[in-house]
Amino acid sequence: MFSENLIQLRKLRQLTQEEVADRVGVSRQAVGKWESGETMPDLDKARLLAEVFDVSLDELANHHSEDSFGLGVPPRGKHIFGIVTVGEKGQVIIPAKARKLFSIEPGDQLVVLGDEASGLALIPSGGFMDLIRKAGNPLPPDRT
Repeated sequence: MFSENLIQLRKLRQLTQEEVADRVGVSRQAVGKWESGETMPDLDKARLLAEVFDVSLDELANHHSEDSFGLGVPPRGKHIFGIVTVGEKGQVIIPAKARKLFSIEPGDQLVVLGDEASGLALIPSGGFMDLIRKAGNPLPPDRT
């Protein structure tokens, strides 16, 4: 996992082993050994690698591309939770991992936003309404 993720991230960022080595403070050979799986970096070097690639240390070490449709390690704070099916009445079940991460409970209200070019987004209603109010747009009083 780690070695494949390291290779994928380095190639995605179009960096050479030498460039990664310079940023982390090791030799090119050390990076080569990490990529081949021959050795593993210590925790400090692994943390630096995660910073170089702007991913979490957990994702760098544990990401399985098959869990995210064959895609590589997502940038820090970005997630792929899976595919959902829209029911006959338009209902969507949000994956448990997403509900837990974003503290979504039964009965919570979400705002559905849409962009014809980019798709749909779900945002907790409270945070969205606060954002709109801060932007100075008049809204009716909160009725929740």
